[in-house]
Amino acid sequence: MLNLIGTFECKADNKGRLKVPASLKKQLDPVASSGFVVKRAVFQPCLELYPMEEWNKLMEKVSELNRFNRKNNDFIRRFTAGVRTLELDAAGRILIPRDLIAVAGIEKEVVLNSAINIIEIWDKSKYEQAIDDAANDFADLAEEVMGDANDAANGIP
Repeated sequence: MLNLIGTFECKADNKGRLKVPASLKKQLDPVASSGFVVKRAVFQPCLELYPMEEWNKLMEKVSELNRFNRKNNDFIRRFTAGVRTLELDAAGRILIPRDLIAVAGIEKEVVLNSAINIIEIWDKSKYEQAIDDAANDFADLAEEVMGDANDAANGIP
């Protein structure tokens, strides 16, 4: 499984190209030849960049949904709305489509945030606001999500 580490700042040019920072590019090198998928995030005003292998794993789960169930069908349509494939160009850049830049409200300053096996792509001010907003609730969230005392089998104290 891919385990990406780090938060990186970069700039978007007028065409929506982002130069992937060298240390992140190095982490992505093993999966870069297969390409990437970019989509709007479900819960946050950002985009998500999936290495193709990770996207395919996710799509295996989604494809198991019964499309004759209206909610499942609506979910699939909304989840995949605006999805695009991307590749790193020779200069180590990715081109984010204009409609997705607009959805995420990306201006010039961008934050690329690793989220285990994907990269979140944020407008810098929106990222900083999301981090600030979550700061007060993070201790409670951490306890609720990770605080199960019976989780020692997973190496979590």
